[in-house]
Amino acid sequence: MSNSNTSEIKFLIELDENRVPEKLLWTAKDGGVELQESKAIMLNVWDSKAKESMRIDLWTKDMPVDEMKVFFHQTLVSMAETFRRATNDEKMSDTMLDFCDYFAEKLDLKQQ
Repeated sequence: MSNSNTSEIKFLIELDENRVPEKLLWTAKDGGVELQESKAIMLNVWDSKAKESMRIDLWTKDMPVDEMKVFFHQTLVSMAETFRRATNDEKMSDTMLDFCDYFAEKLDLKQQ
């Protein structure tokens, strides 16, 4: 790693006696974030050798269900937008966004 820059993102998860997350904190000093509290984390990592996605999905036991629905909707929208930027596949990203609209409508979510 000579002459290369690095950046670090850290997650701190406080667990109860049953190992259920009670508190989620994250730090990304390059982004000006230090021990910021969150109620949910979804992290995906691509394993190019196995050609599969590995993921960590965590949420605190006090994460409200209505907020989880909004979190999922916003995550789906951002995935569609990231897919567009990564692949330039306008048609599929538009199809994904159509599903996001359907998802929001069925859950009676207001666009945020």
